[in-house]
Amino acid sequence: MSNIASLRRTDRAAISMRMMAALLAALILSLLLISFRPFFLEGTDNQGGDLANQLGFSGLGVVAILSMLMLAKPRTIIAMASPLWLVMFCFVVFSALISPVPTVALRAVAFTLIAMISIISVLCLPRDGDGFSLVLMVSAAVVLILSYAGIVLLPNLATHGYDALEPQNSYLWRGVFSHKNVAGPVMAAFFFAGIYLMRRRWFISGALVALAALFFVAQTGSKTTTALVPLVAVLVGVPGILGLRLLVAPMILAAQIGFFGMTLGVVLFPSLARIVQDYLPEPSFTGRSSIWRFTLEYLEKKPWTGYGLGGFWSTPTVLYAARPYYLEWDVRGIVHAHNGYLDIAVTMGIPAAICAVIVIILMPLIDYSRCRSNRENVLLADFFLMVLAFSTLNAFLESFFFRRADPVWLMLVLAIFGLRMTARVTLPPHEK
Repeated sequence: MSNIASLRRTDRAAISMRMMAALLAALILSLLLISFRPFFLEGTDNQGGDLANQLGFSGLGVVAILSMLMLAKPRTIIAMASPLWLVMFCFVVFSALISPVPTVALRAVAFTLIAMISIISVLCLPRDGDGFSLVLMVSAAVVLILSYAGIVLLPNLATHGYDALEPQNSYLWRGVFSHKNVAGPVMAAFFFAGIYLMRRRWFISGALVALAALFFVAQTGSKTTTALVPLVAVLVGVPGILGLRLLVAPMILAAQIGFFGMTLGVVLFPSLARIVQDYLPEPSFTGRSSIWRFTLEYLEKKPWTGYGLGGFWSTPTVLYAARPYYLEWDVRGIVHAHNGYLDIAVTMGIPAAICAVIVIILMPLIDYSRCRSNRENVLLADFFLMVLAFSTLNAFLESFFFRRADPVWLMLVLAIFGLRMTARVTLPPHEK
């Protein structure tokens, strides 16, 4: 009897340890997405907002590291190590060193690294499929409840209100996030999480998360997000249903090449521009092509090293440049290229951009193709690939790579290293 009682106590301790690890991962993910200043308005009280987030994320990074050391399995932590990511961060650090203000740039790199380590801890802490389901369900519930509560109780903060600078954004939803272009992609990721939960037979919670997230996406007014969500769901989901899962990665890569052709390809190749103009109602992508043309002209001057992290946009190099009358509009006051890949090239150089494409797109697609064949790994890999495909396609029109604790960037990091994990670590439905 004493042995049975001892075994029961051991089982309860193991269950509580698994539950603690999963809930801690959910807490870390929720705080990373919400930040320590939810509903924070851009352009107001920047010093206070930065200080609160800097202190908060620094503390969260310490908690994440200690949690991994105490609760995560060593083989899961080891699986996250990647030599090519080390090379990528060498490019990032070098670009910070040649930045006009290296101390500020290096501080940005440090907080980017802290945020990435924190998001990796979210992957290392859960030990089974139920753990990951709990993490996604709790995090989605927290973000969705706070965002919807903000729409009702704090509409001036949870929506764009009347926006004199961008009147087209007036009264569009953003929830706890700083901008609708952040809210839309995060909610899209939660929609994919809802699909994952339903596929694991968490039908009620999955359906609630998916529907609430999808409705929120519609209220952000983001045309890109609204178009990409069904496209990505079909690209990843349908081949699996038809037993053609091996075609998913090549199809995603083909979509990447197609988006490149429709965006930067329009600027780089005039013949391609004429073809795109015949089929797209807005071939300039609301003026983005002018930004890309301007950026590419400056990239030609420093193709190998770029201008350094934070050394191009909103600097004298751009602000005091000759007015580009040949463009559709004056782009000198813009804050980024509205293309993540181009921003990496202009700040870090073309070699860094090539490395980024390898670690952000190609390596995860290879990891997806090498995913362990058990059901839990397959379902989780499908979720991560949906987030990855959405984010990397969205990056052709938005810029968020290596932007400290930007929620859109962090969800992409979650997907990249999540795919790495599913290719190397076998997940049980419930750990015994």
